[in-house]
Amino acid sequence: MAPPPMNARWTPTPLLKGSAALHVGAAAVAIARPELWPWALGPVLLNHLLLTALGLWPRSTLLGPNLTRLPKAAANRGEVALSIDDGPESVVTPRVLDILDEYRAKATFFCVGKRIENYAELGREIVRRGHAIENHSYRHLNYFSLLGPRTLGYEVARAQEVIGAITGRAPIFFRAPAGLRSPLLDPVLARLKLRLASWTRRGFDAVNRDPDSVYSRLATGLAAGDILLLHDGHAARTRSGTPVILEVLPRLLSAFAQARLTPVPLEAAFA
Repeated sequence: MAPPPMNARWTPTPLLKGSAALHVGAAAVAIARPELWPWALGPVLLNHLLLTALGLWPRSTLLGPNLTRLPKAAANRGEVALSIDDGPESVVTPRVLDILDEYRAKATFFCVGKRIENYAELGREIVRRGHAIENHSYRHLNYFSLLGPRTLGYEVARAQEVIGAITGRAPIFFRAPAGLRSPLLDPVLARLKLRLASWTRRGFDAVNRDPDSVYSRLATGLAAGDILLLHDGHAARTRSGTPVILEVLPRLLSAFAQARLTPVPLEAAFA
């Protein structure tokens, strides 16, 4: 039931190969003709702006492989993937688990390593109930996409170690905090044999306090093969103080049933 193996050797995309060639060419010009260095610097700066912009586009595949939908075979089986980010959270996550049990649905929890350390038994409970826990970095830093190679490697590897030790299963997927990344991330994921996963659609329920709006974003155009994103950690609250996910999730699971869609963990979609 595992997805295709991730190669330990990182292979840069054509865009990154072109970026490297541009830097080498600019350096050669600056050395051979120092008076032309401002002209060589301009394209390099534009290239950096492009790479930064692509890192701010969570569903981009130009920086490297990025799972935005389930494989065709899973879609043909009528499967969707419900992914839940930023937990576990001591109050919200147990209620989410109860709702999933009520609808006999399985989900993928992209958990923060440090939160798994703090709520180890809750992490084990997620797995006991038949859900999958995947890697969402160790500390969920807001500036994750700006980290250097060493700290970036620590964030991913430490979460991998913690989740594997506590749950008994090492993650096989990684999702960057807020989906933001840099070209430095893919070599780290390749070394740890992790696959980057984003989503097909999200409801912005970490910032949107309106359950109807969140539900509409998730359910409009819903189709087999979709990967949907909700949050148990950092969940926005409705005006009455209820975490938005708790109002949206039952409606969404009902929509799955009406459309004859089966929510499965990401790993199971590759069976």
